[in-house]
Formats: sequence, structure tokens, C-alpha cells
Amino acid sequence: METLYYSHVRSPIGPLTVAVSGRGLVALEFGAEPPAKHRRAWRDVEWKESAEKTAPYVKQLEEYFAGVRREFTLPLDLRGTEFQKRCWQALLEIPYGRTRSYAEVARAVGKPRAFRAVGLANNRNPIAIVVPCHRVIGKDGSLTGYGGGLDVKEELLRLEGAL
Repeated sequence: METLYYSHVRSPIGPLTVAVSGRGLVALEFGAEPPAKHRRAWRDVEWKESAEKTAPYVKQLEEYFAGVRREFTLPLDLRGTEFQKRCWQALLEIPYGRTRSYAEVARAVGKPRAFRAVGLANNRNPIAIVVPCHRVIGKDGSLTGYGGGLDVKEELLRLEGAL
């Protein structure tokens, strides 16, 4: 059984939960609960609370919210299907302060008609903020669904100067 370590973080957008594996950041979720145990990736996992193991990740998040960090540099442990991971990688390539439409992300992953599938991959993104699905908007520029709520998406985009 794999052990994952988590801690809770206070942030300007509400409580967050950070979780790490031996390979890197595995989850960043909204709320003050251990990461969603219903996810398939977490079925054979033991959760241990550890501020020490998550400290480098928490520090970078604090710097981001303070407006002094524009890029996260710690390793990620992305877990999902190959298509999801390609989508999440495309999100990582969206620069700070910029946005892309679902259609643009679909083109970036080589599936120009798969914008709905890109939306579903975004919905399954276990690493909010760091894997910046908040930077994906409707092709008309409208804010669309976000796991943390549209108010949080808007706040993150304002923090980054994208709105």
C-alpha cells in the first residue's frame, strides 16, 4: 500500500488540501478534508497528515498567493489516463496571466474536435491551481465551470492579471 502525505492550507480563496507522494505533488484540492478518497487513484492508499512532507509545496502556494511566484517548480505526480495527462500537460504550458479556450487546448493535444473531452479532463484535474485549469475559458471569453466555483476562478485570474 502506498503512503501519501497531506496537509491543510489556508489561502485567500479558502482552505486547500495539499497531498504529495515520493514523486511529487499528487493532489491540490479545495476544502479542508483529506483528498477525495472516491478517486480511483486513491483506492490503495494510506493517508498520513504531514506538514513537514508538504512544506515545500505549501511555501510555493503561499508565494503564488502573495503575488511573488508565477511558476511552480516542484515535481508533479500526475495520475490519470494518457489523454488526461496530455491535457494537463497542455494546461501547464499556458503562461501565467494568460487564458486559452477549450478548443485551443484540444488543438494543443492534437484532438481539435475534442473540446468536450478536454473539459472532462479539466474536471478530473487533481492538482488545482498548479495545473492551471482555471486558465481555460469559453471560446467567447466567458468563465466556465470550475471545481472551486466560478468566483474562485475569477479571483485566480484576477490575481494573475488575466481579467
